[in-house]
Amino acid sequence: MGFRLMAVHAHPDDESSKGAATMARYAAEGHEVMVVTCTGGERGSILNPAMERPDVLADMVGTRTREMAEAAEILGVEHRWLGFTDSGLPEGKPVPVLPEGCFARENIDVAVRPLVQLIREFRPHVMITYDENGGYPHPDHIMTHIISVRAWNEAASDENPGLGSPWSIQKMYYTHGFIRSRLELLDGHYRDKGEPSPLGEAMARWRGTGDIMTRVTTQVPCGEYFGHRDRALIAHATQIDPNGPFFAVPLEVQQSVWPTEEFELARTRVRTTVPENDLFAGCIPDEQWLAEGAGAEKE
Repeated sequence: MGFRLMAVHAHPDDESSKGAATMARYAAEGHEVMVVTCTGGERGSILNPAMERPDVLADMVGTRTREMAEAAEILGVEHRWLGFTDSGLPEGKPVPVLPEGCFARENIDVAVRPLVQLIREFRPHVMITYDENGGYPHPDHIMTHIISVRAWNEAASDENPGLGSPWSIQKMYYTHGFIRSRLELLDGHYRDKGEPSPLGEAMARWRGTGDIMTRVTTQVPCGEYFGHRDRALIAHATQIDPNGPFFAVPLEVQQSVWPTEEFELARTRVRTTVPENDLFAGCIPDEQWLAEGAGAEKE
């Protein structure tokens, strides 16, 4: 039988850079996968020079909506919008105040409600979201973490009876995005062969930083679906330059050197043993889960 996976992200394109190959693999294997996007990405900058066009600038909402639909089709996943407004990334000194009405300034009790409702409708066995730092400190990413953790609790409780019947998610994972160990291993592949590495600039930028790999509990083999990930990324044409650093290392090298995506098991209501190679490890089919009273949270 198939399980259900929900991935909660801040903006369109986040789903394609964080765990996309894993989602494509599970969808292809017959599991139900849903991506939830909290905001429309309205305040995102255009990061692909080829898309710096008047028609795109005049319709960022429509453009990013179409990009998201194409990426979801490539990955084979369902998609839902939560409907909040992008906060933008505040830059400058002093840091500017976030815009009125944006996602990061929403009342948490209000912001969590549509996610709780969607969880109760879709009834995921596993949820993916960001860690307490948002993966990186964008205010929308941090808010996504906050409402995801709150929804983990509230969707399982008797609170908000108008949002559907309670549902306990069995496992919750954090996706961190950048992992320095992966970069180092790929860079070493070229150096061991005496070839110039396409990662020199990236290595210089990240050298000396900490490595989030120390928090990873779960590595999912999904190299076969790296092509789906890359096509989904390219579908977000305003955000991804096809000649940019995401694509510096050929697929076959990535598949050979580091064919997994990484996650951190943050919470679980079922028994599992880490390290894992499957987000659904230890998950229980619906009939058994409901018969057991939706489980008790395990240490």
